Amino acid sequence: MLNNLTLIGQLGLSLTVPVIICVLGCFFLVSHGLTGSWIFIPGFILGIGASFMTAYKFYVYAMKDRSGKKKTIRKGVYFNRHY
Repeated sequence: MLNNLTLIGQLGLSLTVPVIICVLGCFFLVSHGLTGSWIFIPGFILGIGASFMTAYKFYVYAMKDRSGKKKTIRKGVYFNRHY
């Protein structure tokens, strides 16, 4: 159960951090007078895109982890294992 709780916490952080970083980067550019306030729109869109990509990678990891693939023991004689 603790493993599932940590995965949920990791997913939450992985979804929020890219958006926050992109918006803070846009705020830095606007506050120093390098661009106009229009930069928040592409910054927010890029942050959302990065969050979706992170969520997709997390989903693939979670499904691979839960697939329940069991290691099969090959029958035969090996140099390091003899049955």
